[in-house]
Amino acid sequence: MTKSDLDPDHYQDLSQTIVAMQRSYGRGHDSGMHQHRRAQLIYACSGVMRVETAAGNWVLPPQRALWVPPLTPHRVQIASDAEMRTLYVEPAAAPGLPEHCSVLEVSPLLRELILALTALPIVYQPESRASLIATLIIAELRQLPTAPLHLPMPHDPRLLKLCRQVLAHPGRDDRFEQLADRVGASSRTLARRFRDDTGLSFREWRQQARLIHALELLAQGEPLKRLAERLGYASQSAFSAMFRRALGVEPSRYFQTDPHDAAQRTEADRAADVEPQRD
Repeated sequence: MTKSDLDPDHYQDLSQTIVAMQRSYGRGHDSGMHQHRRAQLIYACSGVMRVETAAGNWVLPPQRALWVPPLTPHRVQIASDAEMRTLYVEPAAAPGLPEHCSVLEVSPLLRELILALTALPIVYQPESRASLIATLIIAELRQLPTAPLHLPMPHDPRLLKLCRQVLAHPGRDDRFEQLADRVGASSRTLARRFRDDTGLSFREWRQQARLIHALELLAQGEPLKRLAERLGYASQSAFSAMFRRALGVEPSRYFQTDPHDAAQRTEADRAADVEPQRD
């Protein structure tokens, strides 16, 4: 039996601090909602994955990873054919790592460490090569920057319904007042609640939703001009400007760029971002 044949539950009760699993998934695969006793690092070698939790949605392009704390219910959906590598980490071995789900920019060193551990037997001894690699992985995880690839979802049922309408048609430019009216609530009341629930204004949230959808379409090979039109932008250049401000690189280069190069943008740069004119 190979690693790829084993059920994820098999990994949870091994004595090793970190164990690695490899999987290949076709577009459309859906894991369903589940959770693990161990913390999990979900790493996209290729393809794009979407991960859903109660706190929101995350998108995982190639060379990015999602840190999932122990016992966090989550669902993995495959947006394009994907090669996934997963690390299951003993909770006691991960002090100082995020207490909430976070997309991490995977460094070249961590990428090689993940691939090396995946190639070794699951069961290994203390002081072995695999054990030393596992120790280095924990140290490297603590140094990684996060990526702005999270879409927080509201808890209020009316706002959740509103947001799902937007996600179903991300290129439409319905005004917030129109959307609020459809769910039967005051736009003023919902606007205040929206920021309380998500930490974003509706305008900021919708731009983030479009950005995440754009990454999925890019991974599927959608031409930039067509992608910009589908997301409601007046031109390819307007879309590219938004994308560059958010992620630090042109959309045509995103999947070829080392994530650490794109992560050099400062927080001040991101704070100054404003969605470009779309019509």
